[in-house]
Order: sequence, then C-alpha cells, then structure tokens
Amino acid sequence: MLILVANLGSTSFKYKLLDMSGDFESANASPDSRVLARGAVDRIGEPLSQCEVIVTRSHQGETFREETQMPVPDHGVAVQACLDQLTHPENGCLKEANEVAAIGFKAVHGGRKSGTFVVDDEVLEAMDEMSAAAPAHNPPYIAAMKLLRQRFPELPLVAAFETEFHDTISPERRTYAIPAEWTREMQIQKWGFHGSSHRFIAERAAEVLGRDDAKIISCHLGGSSSLTAIDSGKSIMTSMGMTPQTGVPQNNRVGDFDAFAIPLIMQRTGQSLEKVLQTLASQGGLKGLSGGMADLRDIESAADEGNADAKLALGVYTEEIRRHLGGMMVALGRLDAIVFTGGIGENSDVVRAAVCAGLEGFGIELDASKNDGMRGEGSLHTESSKTQILVLPTDEEWIVAKRSLRALAAQ
Repeated sequence: MLILVANLGSTSFKYKLLDMSGDFESANASPDSRVLARGAVDRIGEPLSQCEVIVTRSHQGETFREETQMPVPDHGVAVQACLDQLTHPENGCLKEANEVAAIGFKAVHGGRKSGTFVVDDEVLEAMDEMSAAAPAHNPPYIAAMKLLRQRFPELPLVAAFETEFHDTISPERRTYAIPAEWTREMQIQKWGFHGSSHRFIAERAAEVLGRDDAKIISCHLGGSSSLTAIDSGKSIMTSMGMTPQTGVPQNNRVGDFDAFAIPLIMQRTGQSLEKVLQTLASQGGLKGLSGGMADLRDIESAADEGNADAKLALGVYTEEIRRHLGGMMVALGRLDAIVFTGGIGENSDVVRAAVCAGLEGFGIELDASKNDGMRGEGSLHTESSKTQILVLPTDEEWIVAKRSLRALAAQ
C-alpha cells in the first residue's frame, strides 16, 4: 500500500511517497528503504513554479531526478503535477495514480479534532475554527484539502494533527491560569506541536537505548523549534503552547512573550493590534534579535565575526532552550537521554555545545571531540556521563504514513 505524505506551505507542496506494504510497525521497518520518491513544488500561484522529483525506484530500476518549470496555479494542480511525474512511463515509479491509497497531511491544528482523521467536512470545520491560532498553517491546508477533494474525489485524504502526540500531557501542565470558561468554551490551552517529529524520536530513542521506559527530552531545533519531555514513549510536557508561535524563539517568530507588553507597543508605535501581531509573527525571533538574519547558519557566522546582535540572538536562543530543558528534567525526575533533531539540532555543534554547557553537575557531559562536526545519527556524551546525548535525524513523513494507514483501517 502506497501513501503520499504531503507537507504544505502557502505557496509550496513537498511530498514523499512511501511503500507501506508488509510489517511497518516493527523496529526493523526501515523507513528509508520504503521511500519510492520525494519531491517539491515551489512558487505555487506564480507564473512559473519550480517542480522537482527524485524517484529512487524508477521503472528502469535506476534513480531518476527531474527539475522543471511550469504554471502551477494551486495545490490541486501541484498534486496532479506530482502524480504525472510519478506515473511517467519510463522514469516514474507508478503505473497508475490510483496505486496511491491516500494522501497523508502533516496537519497542524485541529483543536477539538486532535488525532488522525480521514478528511471530511467536520475535520475542515474544526481546522477553520483554529485558523486564528495557526494563520500561517491552517488556511493553506484547508484550501488545498478542499481543492483535492474536488479534483480527486476517490482519493482519501488523511489529516494527522501535530497536537495528537501531546494529548497525554496532564491538565496541570496544559492549562493556562485564565478564566475557566475560556479553557472550556474556547479551547485555550497548551496544545503543543511538532508531534510527528517528537513521536519519531520517542520510537527511535527507545530502539537506540534498548528500553521502552526511557525518560528523554526531545529537542526539535530548526526554523521552528520545540522541546518535549517523553516518559515511556509518551509526551508529558512540551514547550509550545496554544499556538506554534510560542515557546523557544523561532527563526522569525517571537516565542514566549508577555501579552501585556502589546498595549504599550500599540500606544508607542500607533500600530493596530493586527499589525503588532503580524510583526511578532514574521519579524521576531532570531530575525528580530539579529537585525534581519533568520537562518542560524548566517547568525553563527556573524557571531564568529564579532557581530553583537548575532551573539545576542544565539545566546537568547540557547538560553531559552536550556530554560525549558531544566523544567522538563524536573518533570521527568530522571533523565536517560537528551536528543537533538531537526535542521539545527542535527547540524549545529555550536548550539548543542551551548545547550549542554555547565550541566556536568546534573550528570550531563558532552564530549567536545564527538560533537565537533557531528552530522547524522550518533552519540555525543562522554563515557562517564550519566545521561546519554544523542543526535537522531527525524522522519516526520514516516510517522504520518503510519498514522494515515491506521486511520484508513479504522474507517
């Protein structure tokens, strides 16, 4: 059975085609070996869009890569372009498009529909209710899902919401100190996100550590970052709250921020509430701190050259990670491993070193020689460290594909 996993942006469509036949639940399921193709369509809605596909098992038995430019006015056309590439008579990996059993979406916020569901009108309505909380994510997903339902009515769509993994967090750790009716009636609570990534890390860390009862902290660090405390495979605390804007500073999103500062900003600048929120959501985070640099690689380079703003941005980012790390250590009571994942977590030895600096008293000892230049899966701790420090590349698409199959079976 084939699942096409989709990751949408307002003007982009990234996908991975996975062969989910056979046993996909075992520790030896080998998700990498199941990837038939992956690709992306960028600049959707512009006169010429960039389409890329990499077929790992073409009809000719060879890897095939193609980049083309063509008009792609909407996500429905993007999916059609993807299917056309995958069913190419020579270079594709499918004979017919109907070999795809479903499209699984790494959906963000469903509010009252926290879980994995075959997309119907109720799912779309629940997503729309949360559009104000995830304005950069929900509207493009809703629009794309509606288009695809019209264009491919026989092809099931599955929404795997990022909040589901955090459903196991206790009320004491997910409830804000606000009037109780706001929580009950408007679902204002700490939902948490990056669920597919943290779930994958929970599963992979259990394999690496050789135990199902491990207590770990998963640090998903990238353009969007969050930490999650995981006990025996379940989320018990996470850094993001009601929206993906909160927690650790993001590349251009503010992270945790005192809401009562907003009226002062409005008064001093004369800006509307909408404008201030837009600025916090697009010009905050690392970009705001560093003077315009949103990519951590640029910030690290500038900091090395003595740029004070870049140094501050790097310091604020790592200190916020450490703040959440400390709280999660207390919540877990014991720590077996710290796991770094995501674009920054997997590739930035500078951030990893800064996060672990001075934690030897807690039994966390980073081996600088292992950390320097570490890329891909590996361990960074010293032989005497009581806590393992791991780098584990995440695979969110694998989790979405597995959850999509379960949703289809349940239906």
